[in-house]
Amino acid sequence: QVQLVESGGGLVQAGGSLRLSCIFSGRIYRNFMLGWFRQSPEKEREFVAVFSWTGGATEYADSVKGRFTVSRGDAKNTVALQMDSLRPEDAAVYYCAAGHGIEAVTSRLWYPYWGQGTQVTVSS
Repeated sequence: QVQLVESGGGLVQAGGSLRLSCIFSGRIYRNFMLGWFRQSPEKEREFVAVFSWTGGATEYADSVKGRFTVSRGDAKNTVALQMDSLRPEDAAVYYCAAGHGIEAVTSRLWYPYWGQGTQVTVSS
């Protein structure tokens, strides 16, 4: 089992920045993948970014490329999502997800472990 806890959400004006963090614990093996997803009302949960904890590989949704950066966080066992140039359409509940695999996965169906989510609100 893997436990995930997100933090860092809040209210920000369009064009501003937020940094989300996800701290994980539990049974961690090699090829550990951490993904970020988001869900806004009446929409399906969608892929945002994924980070390979072992190799550092990343992949991003087209909608956030060049604006969001996923990386190891400052604290132990933490992955961060730096979100810059935020837009009103970025507003959603952001979830951290995890699993073990060789390749970065963008499908939410693959991830067995999920956090509770953190709310991001972007005012125009």
